[in-house]
Amino acid sequence: MKEVIKRWESHAEELTARFTPLGDPSREVLINPVLFKFLGSVDHKRILDAGCGEGYLSRILAEKGATVVAVDYSRKMLEIARKRTPKGYPIDYHHGNCENLDFLESETFDIIVSNMVLQDLPDYEKALNEMNKLLVRNGLLILSIIHPCFGTPESAWIKDNEGKRLYWKVDRYFDEVPYEQPYPPGAKNGVLLFHRTLTSYFRAIKSAGFTIEDLAEPSPSKEMIEKYPAFKDDWRVCHFLIFKLKKQ
Repeated sequence: MKEVIKRWESHAEELTARFTPLGDPSREVLINPVLFKFLGSVDHKRILDAGCGEGYLSRILAEKGATVVAVDYSRKMLEIARKRTPKGYPIDYHHGNCENLDFLESETFDIIVSNMVLQDLPDYEKALNEMNKLLVRNGLLILSIIHPCFGTPESAWIKDNEGKRLYWKVDRYFDEVPYEQPYPPGAKNGVLLFHRTLTSYFRAIKSAGFTIEDLAEPSPSKEMIEKYPAFKDDWRVCHFLIFKLKKQ
């Protein structure tokens, strides 16, 4: 876990420099539209942003009327989040690991959002159990992850000699191992992720006491492809998977 956090700390400035108020382009184009659809109205809701990063989502939720508690294991990310958050926003930032949220009171959140976090955690099953404890009865967990069927330890675009993308290669799907993702692009040491199969995620979700209300594999809208043409290839492969879960 120390090495995982170290990598995020070392890349925090570079990664967050690319963020707008809507996050990075992948979040703006693919993830955010589904998150907000699954969330519905958040006015007067108490929400935990579990793995908040630089806080873009916490700020959007606060602007929509929610009271937000935001947790991240990177002190550098939290420092950036606090600097980017206007005074008076109802956001309470905490340093902590989503695998151990004992410092928060049980059954006090209407909604938890964990946005692109679970694949960063060695003990994702414990994190799901921790989140379940914090939700009120019938509370919602909105969970986005790298799509486990397409993001594997050796997945990548295969290109021809001119650099044209021919197809997306998937390999080592059943190897549930940590692996390095070249992110940010060009970094000598990328971030460390933990691959699990779709079956493993499903069983962990069920074991933690959640039912699946909905799920989505986001694709770019025509309007977003016009704004960000590079996302046209996201009609060929799905990079993310988003769950809407309810506490039983």
